[in-house]
Amino acid sequence: MKFRNIFYQFIFALVFSLSAFSQTKPVIQIGQVKDVKIGKQDVDITLDNAFAKISVYSSSVIRVRIDQKVLDADFSYAVVGKPLDVKSVITQNDQEISITTDSLKAVIQKKPFSIAFYTLDGKVINEDEKGLTTSWVSSSVTNYKKMQADEHFVGLGEKTGNLDRKGNGYTNWNSDVYGYAVTADPLYSTIPFYIGLHHGLNYGLFLDNTYQSDFNFGASNNRFSSFGARGGELNYYFIYHKKVADIIRSYTYLTGRMPLPPMWSLGYQQNRYSYYPEAEVMRIANTLREKKIPADGITLDIHYMDAYKLFTWNKDRFPNPLKMNTDLNKLGFKTTVIVDPGIKVEKGAGAYERGINDNIYIKYLDGEPYTGQVWPGWCNFPDFTSIKGRAWWRNEVKFFSASGVSGIWNDMNEIATWGQKMPDNVLFDYDGKQTSHLQAHNVYGLQMARSSYEGAKEEFKERPFILTRSGYAGLQRYTAIWTGDNRAEDDHMLAGVRLMNSLGLSGVAFSGMDIGGFTGNPTPALYTRWIELGAFTPYYRNHTALNTKSSEPWSFGEDVLDIARNYISLRYQLLPYLYSNFYEATQSGLPIMRSLAINYTHDPKILDAQFQNQYEFGNAFMVAPFESSKEYGKIYFPTGNWYDLFTDAKLAGNQEKIIQLNANKLPVFVKGGSIIPQQSLIQNTGEKPTDTLTIHIYKGDVANSFVYYEDDGKSYNYEKGGFYKRLITFDPVKKLINFNQVEGDYKSQFKFIKLAFHGFESTSGFKIENKKIDYTTSKFAWMGAANNTDPQANPYPPENCLIKFFLIKNEAGSILINY
Repeated sequence: MKFRNIFYQFIFALVFSLSAFSQTKPVIQIGQVKDVKIGKQDVDITLDNAFAKISVYSSSVIRVRIDQKVLDADFSYAVVGKPLDVKSVITQNDQEISITTDSLKAVIQKKPFSIAFYTLDGKVINEDEKGLTTSWVSSSVTNYKKMQADEHFVGLGEKTGNLDRKGNGYTNWNSDVYGYAVTADPLYSTIPFYIGLHHGLNYGLFLDNTYQSDFNFGASNNRFSSFGARGGELNYYFIYHKKVADIIRSYTYLTGRMPLPPMWSLGYQQNRYSYYPEAEVMRIANTLREKKIPADGITLDIHYMDAYKLFTWNKDRFPNPLKMNTDLNKLGFKTTVIVDPGIKVEKGAGAYERGINDNIYIKYLDGEPYTGQVWPGWCNFPDFTSIKGRAWWRNEVKFFSASGVSGIWNDMNEIATWGQKMPDNVLFDYDGKQTSHLQAHNVYGLQMARSSYEGAKEEFKERPFILTRSGYAGLQRYTAIWTGDNRAEDDHMLAGVRLMNSLGLSGVAFSGMDIGGFTGNPTPALYTRWIELGAFTPYYRNHTALNTKSSEPWSFGEDVLDIARNYISLRYQLLPYLYSNFYEATQSGLPIMRSLAINYTHDPKILDAQFQNQYEFGNAFMVAPFESSKEYGKIYFPTGNWYDLFTDAKLAGNQEKIIQLNANKLPVFVKGGSIIPQQSLIQNTGEKPTDTLTIHIYKGDVANSFVYYEDDGKSYNYEKGGFYKRLITFDPVKKLINFNQVEGDYKSQFKFIKLAFHGFESTSGFKIENKKIDYTTSKFAWMGAANNTDPQANPYPPENCLIKFFLIKNEAGSILINY
């Protein structure tokens, strides 16, 4: 008996020690499949060291969930698209599980567990790296993917560096990075979604995990790409389409698409840190009008508040905010104000006391509100991850509505505090799933922007404009984003272009950067180039910091003012084109600024660093940015025909071309086959253009279409049919231009359509409904003489632009034009 007891004690000690050893392994592999349960569109799998669920989300999207414990109930702040009921075939044998849809096939190996995705004809799209697959180091989980031959990566949201992410690693942890370097990582927002490219194939991969996440695209290794998070489950969506544009559509089906913004938010915005007092704000507004610089917005930074306290106005600087904003409205300006999440700890202060009474602040484990120091001093912070916190903030937004404000700018919402070291043990409600700062940090900015949007939508009489500095995947549902506190340097201007292009690849269509640079002082040449470039960005905001030189368009002399006025005026002429592209973004998720990786994905030149800053603005324009100091620049023209926007000179595609650069000319080109609506010049979006809409059609060899969209630009009537929508197509084979029948109940503000033809050798054979057209040939310039009677102010004389025009009535029925 004694011997038996000693034996049992030995066995127990051995088992215990082995168990302890297993728990202290430096890396825990996922292991082999032990049990499989097949459903209609999903598979539940039990493994040696984990649990997994593979689901068919749509015919092109497969979701993978893996955790060391039984999977929690599904929850996401990012994903709003529901799984679609699609045809899928799921089978298994001793070696593998196969999932097949109409678009792709997933094969799950059992010994050990790994996943590979294939085209229906058997090509490898993406696969786990054998021997590594999925594993844990402490609480961090990582999935390793085999690096395919000549594989490249784009996207990942607001990330610095090259368009092609290959060879680099990135971290997602929303950070306050004032005056950041052009190589800094991380920045302000987290969008853990990228697109992989190889062998003519494209796929998207979205990791929906709000802990700090890390992506490696072959940094410090030549074997794998990887992605993972410092906690939580491995939860990713694999997307396969033949076109990158369709990958973006599927991703934004998952995470949502932007609502239609107010038209005024697409106009030029004047900002500085800070415009005050009221007299200075009115001086800026009146000067913009006096100098005929079209503009729609004035933005107020933190100095409008009383001692930086939220939901207050400094009564010495702004004695009557409602009257000031009403006066600005009469001048055609809308006001946007900054808000920070920190509520100053001050007994008796309205916002602070309301927050205490409603119990909406984030707290430590012992119930004490977390206190951090920001602009007002020591502050508490609303918990935007709680229903109660969001409701509190929505109610507070009434303050801005009562002040006549039209836009809310969410800043410092990473959360940023002095010291930049918020404790990990602060607790957040996380919609009833209480968690620590580690999981809630990256979604705080998203939830603040959401609360501001929902509050403004309830309280403002018209569509609000919401801007944020921080966010997470899905932020496009509520807000625009800008790229933070950049510098007045050439490399920052170009880095901003890549940041916005990457945001566009990642589902965010409405983005901007501080024109001229936030910190430092731009040279006149840099300011000129930057404000030219800004005309071809979604959000056009001029912004500079405290203790810098003034950065309004007139601050750099008359020559710079003339150029700035020309490009801002061009922006306003192109508002029908721009607004139609924003409508497209609400329907498809496609961005306004489009990396060439969207339409020319597998042309290797577009990933070349010397051409990576080129982008399309909508589907018609190609913009080629260069440093302000350069005298010559090399441009790559992808396949197709191209036209110089300002001279109409025609250029063939599939070639590189060195051009001379001029201070007053941004290199902009129009793709053959493009359809571009243009209105007369206005000084703000509240002003009516003339009753004629010009439609520019550029001859090309490839069929094209454009959805022209119009509504009142401010209300929600479009949701009830109050819009005017028309598909316009160009077919070079049939030699046909077709204006389809109008959809919607809104009456267009344009009574006539003026058709302008570029690149057509002859229009003598043009007919509408088989009736010959009378046309005129005249000189045309997109800028300069078109906007200014002073010949000296015309940088683009129209001698080379002999354009053929003819005029038709804007009737609701279809219009067929043969040529």
